[in-house]
Amino acid sequence: MKNSGIIAYEGLPFVIVSLALTIAAFFSGITWLAIFLTAITVFITCFFRNPQREFKDEENLVISPADGKVIKIEDVDAEGTINGRFRKISIFMNVFNVHVNRAAYGGTIEKIVYHKGKFLSANLDKASAENERNEIMIRTPDGRTVWVVQIAGLIARRIVCWTTGGATVAKGERIGLIRFGSRVEVFLPADSRIVVKLDDKVRAGKTPLGYLS
Repeated sequence: MKNSGIIAYEGLPFVIVSLALTIAAFFSGITWLAIFLTAITVFITCFFRNPQREFKDEENLVISPADGKVIKIEDVDAEGTINGRFRKISIFMNVFNVHVNRAAYGGTIEKIVYHKGKFLSANLDKASAENERNEIMIRTPDGRTVWVVQIAGLIARRIVCWTTGGATVAKGERIGLIRFGSRVEVFLPADSRIVVKLDDKVRAGKTPLGYLS
């Protein structure tokens, strides 16, 4: 599968172009430029890295869909793609985090809704409602809703979604990425038990966020 390589498929053109320019600079004898381009190539390669992840599954376990830092945990009343009371966990991804996103829970992709928007800094509260975002609704086998929202940030200019409506996803499966710094939010049923804390560092496809009731 093209999404399972050690470098995310969408990142390969960036890596190849940067590497080609680096090699050209070395052969041209422009040392300072070659060193600069080497650093850029390393950064791009690291940004688009797509590591294998494993987790110890448990009944009703919800895992993190993104690498980053937990910046908000709150109870919210959602209106729009989904309606009702939910527990929301917001994860901020900086440019050094892995940016491949994964399914927080297994089930069927019931709906995907993309919204155009602004590119405010992703750590701002208003980024949730005003920034470009992609909403992925997962319906669990027992009929509950887990809602994962990919949110573009100040530098991020493209959200990539690798799944489609009607698809079946496994917990931890890769479902997309966001380029260059962004935010991912997870909405869980209101009676879910959250086990992460504010400021915790989490890893996609590995760190437990909580448990459905």
